[in-house]
Amino acid sequence: MFETTNTSEKLQMLWKIVVPILVTQVAMYLVTFFDIYMTSRYGTEDLAGVSIGSSFWFPVYIGLAGILMSITPIVAQLMGAKRKKEVKEAVQQGIYLSIILAVLVFIFFFTSIDNLLGFMDLEPAVEKVASEYIFALSFGVVPLFVYNTLRSYIDALGSTRVSMIISLLSAPINVFFNYLLIFGNWGFPELGGAGAGLASAITYWLVLLIAMWIVHTQKPFKDFFIFTNWPRISLARFKEISLIGIPIGISLFAETSIFSAVTLMMSTYGTITIAAHQIAINFTSLLYMLPLSISMGATILVGFEVGAKRFGDAKKYSWLSVGSAISFSFISSAILFFMREPIAELYSSDPAVIELAVQFLIFAALFQLSDAIQAPVQGALRGYKDVNITFIMALISYWVIGLPVGYLLASYTGFGPFGYWIGLIAGLTAGAATLSIRLAAIQKKIAAHS
Repeated sequence: MFETTNTSEKLQMLWKIVVPILVTQVAMYLVTFFDIYMTSRYGTEDLAGVSIGSSFWFPVYIGLAGILMSITPIVAQLMGAKRKKEVKEAVQQGIYLSIILAVLVFIFFFTSIDNLLGFMDLEPAVEKVASEYIFALSFGVVPLFVYNTLRSYIDALGSTRVSMIISLLSAPINVFFNYLLIFGNWGFPELGGAGAGLASAITYWLVLLIAMWIVHTQKPFKDFFIFTNWPRISLARFKEISLIGIPIGISLFAETSIFSAVTLMMSTYGTITIAAHQIAINFTSLLYMLPLSISMGATILVGFEVGAKRFGDAKKYSWLSVGSAISFSFISSAILFFMREPIAELYSSDPAVIELAVQFLIFAALFQLSDAIQAPVQGALRGYKDVNITFIMALISYWVIGLPVGYLLASYTGFGPFGYWIGLIAGLTAGAATLSIRLAAIQKKIAAHS
C-alpha cells in the first residue's frame, strides 16, 4: 500500500485491495455453498439437516472469528505508523487467542448440539443429519480460526492476492472431498450430509498448512518471523485484541445470527420450507461477498490512513467504498429478481421446493441496497477502531427491530414465512441508516480535532 493523491488513484487502490479479497471470500464461502449444493443433490432431508446445522454453526463461527478480524486494523495501523517491530507479537498473540476460541467452540458443540437440536420440532432424519454435520465440521474449527488470524495479517500488509491464491485452492479441495464423502465414491463411505461436514474440516486443515508455509517462507511475510521465538501469552495484548475484536464479533454475530434464527423458526413450517428458504439464503449470501469484500478493503485502507494520520484520505476511502457497493447492489438485485427460477432449479429438482424458493428470492432482491450500505460502513468504522457503538446499533437494528417485526408478520398476518423476510429487510435498512449516521459523526469529530 502507498499514499494516494487523488480520487482516481484511490479507486484503483481500493479495487486492487478489494478484488483479491472478493475472490478469497467467494472461495471460502464456496466451502459452505458446495456443502449445501452437493447435499441438495443427495436428498431433501439431508439438505434440510445441513441447513439447520449451518444455522447453528455459521453465526458462532462468524461471531468468534470476528474477534480475530481485529488483527487487520491493528496491523494496518502499526504499518501506517511505521511500527513494524510490534506486528509479530500482535499476530502471535492473535494465534494464541484463535486456538483458545476454537477449543471453546469445539467443546460447546461437542457437548451441547444434541440438546439444542432437541428443543426444535425437527423430523428425526433431519435432526440426525444436522447433529452429524456439526460434529464432523467441529474437527476443522482449530485450523479455520488460526487461518483467519494469518489471513488478517496477510491482508493487513496489503497482500490480499496471496489470501486469494490460498483460498482459491479451498473450493476444489472441498468439492473433491464432498464427492468422496457425501456420495461414497471411490470406495469411501457414503455419509450424506455428515460427509459434507467432514469434507469441510479436511479442507480447513489443508488450507491452514498452505498458509503457514507461505507466511514462513515467502516475502514480505517471512521478514516478520511470525513462527519463531514465541512469547508467553500476553493478557495485555489479548485485551487490546478483544477490546476491538469483541464488538466486531458481536456485530457480525448479530447480523448473521438473525438469518440463522429465521431459518430455525422456519422449521415449524416443515422440511420443504426450510429447504426453499435455505436456497434463497445460500445464494444471497454468495452475492453478499461483494459488499463484504469492499467492507474488508475499507478496514485495511482506512486503518492504514488513520495510522498515518491522513484523516482526509481515510474519509474519502470510506465513502468511495460505500458508493462502489451501492453501484453493484443494483446488479445483485437484478440477478435475484430476473433469474430467480434458474437459481432455484440449480439447487433442487423438487417442484414444491423450487416454487417456494422463487418467492423467497424476490424478497432477497429487495434488501440488496441495505446490505450494500451497512457492510462497507461497518468496515470503515473498524478502520477507525470505532466498534463499541457499532455493535449496539447492530443489535438494535437486527434483534430489536428486524426479528420482532418478522415474527409478528409471520405469526399474526397472512404473510406466513414471508413475514420473516420482511423483518430482515426492516432490520437491514435500520442498520444501514444508523451506521451511516455514526460514520459521518466520527469523521466530523476527527475533523474538528485535527
